[in-house]
Amino acid sequence: MDWSMQMRDCPQWFRDAKFGMFFHWGVYSVPACENEWYSRNMYLKGSKQNLEHVKRFGKLSEFGYKDFIPMFKGENFDADEWAELVVRTGAKYAGPVSEHADNYSLWNSDVNPINSVTYMGRDVVGECAEAFRKRGIKFLATLHHQWLWGWFMSSDPDADVYDPKNEVYYGPALPLETCRYMPYRMPDEKFCKVWLEKVREVATKYKPDVLYYDSRMLIIPEEVRREAADIYYNQAGVTDGIMTYKQADFPKGVGVYDVECGRFAEKQPYTWQTDDRLEDNITWCIVQDPKYKSAYHILQQLCDVVSKNGNLLLNVGPNADGTFPEEAKKELYKVGDWLNRYGEAIYGTVPFEVAHEGVTKATNEDYNVERVKQQMKDGIAMEAGQYRLTGQDFRFTQKGKCVYVLCMGKSDTGEYKVKSLGRAAHLRDIAKVEVLGAGEAEYVHSEDSLAVKLPQNVPDEDIYVIKVTRP
Repeated sequence: MDWSMQMRDCPQWFRDAKFGMFFHWGVYSVPACENEWYSRNMYLKGSKQNLEHVKRFGKLSEFGYKDFIPMFKGENFDADEWAELVVRTGAKYAGPVSEHADNYSLWNSDVNPINSVTYMGRDVVGECAEAFRKRGIKFLATLHHQWLWGWFMSSDPDADVYDPKNEVYYGPALPLETCRYMPYRMPDEKFCKVWLEKVREVATKYKPDVLYYDSRMLIIPEEVRREAADIYYNQAGVTDGIMTYKQADFPKGVGVYDVECGRFAEKQPYTWQTDDRLEDNITWCIVQDPKYKSAYHILQQLCDVVSKNGNLLLNVGPNADGTFPEEAKKELYKVGDWLNRYGEAIYGTVPFEVAHEGVTKATNEDYNVERVKQQMKDGIAMEAGQYRLTGQDFRFTQKGKCVYVLCMGKSDTGEYKVKSLGRAAHLRDIAKVEVLGAGEAEYVHSEDSLAVKLPQNVPDEDIYVIKVTRP
């Protein structure tokens, strides 16, 4: 099939942005139990979430997922406050999960009556688009709705999903095997038509600067996927926009490749993205007793990703009422404070000749098809390999005549020795060396390394930035 009219180069603004945010917020935020796949897993008889659901809310025949919808009120949702959080964190593009797998659209939909305007009286996507753009933030919309095919099918024959009068919430009853990643029975024409019209609505009504697709797109016929790309790029009036996709869901060149919860061991010749989460529980949405990764962890990840020509899209799940947990905001503010001080080493940079140096071995990581299949079997995501860098690990970026050394941890000696910037390696001559936040620094530039001594007035940081200016 010819995709030439849907091919797009990555826009420069996206290359320069480096850092985005998105928000898993939906009906699943009400039970806030274990993860955002609650809407599916509650129907798998005997699963942890099913047992918890029956205990808290009753039998599936008496209280189904649809009964959470009136409880999702978002009474304290304020798009301007969300925009302020994005600005404060230092992200350059952001947006809500526009529709997850649960058939609840967070926009003013004419296609799907199960939407936030009908039940909440709020066009969440529209309000976010306006508020974010007002603050100079590029707008992101994310679509996961191909997962709806078979999503609610239950191993409990008495579940409310099988009652024909509930089709508007769950779709028609399907064979249980459609709940698999790649089912035998693929989406029918009606499903694909509605799927496409949802894409059309989001693209034409809100013209997102980034349109993100979650995985499992290959169950949608190729001609429908091509039409979806054509709507966004050629019909909706979007200017300078880009799609992101996972795995083999679109041909190369149609958008930016996304490695979920992932990374590359080496820098790539193309711009890529990883979407990952602030949550330290294995969830993308708010849950009971939430835990969060440290700002230091997120900044290490950001530096690693940017050095290899990637962008980081960071998730945080709001409470059901639309507010953000204080502990989450605390870590996000720390990320923003660091970027406010040292963002010149991140924003608008390009990879250096070498991306990394150090004692920690880098590996390729991606939340691939096998991991997704395992998640569907177990009901909970597999955790990707943890990646912790040290004071002996460096990442590199550059801009103009400047090379930035991102020192991934504190030095025990007050000095950093960078072998990659020796005269015999990747940097023959130097005009000046600075430690950002402290001014010029003493250094020794030899054939085998650049040794930089931290100035006495250096601020206390987890990640230091050495700025090396070439003649």
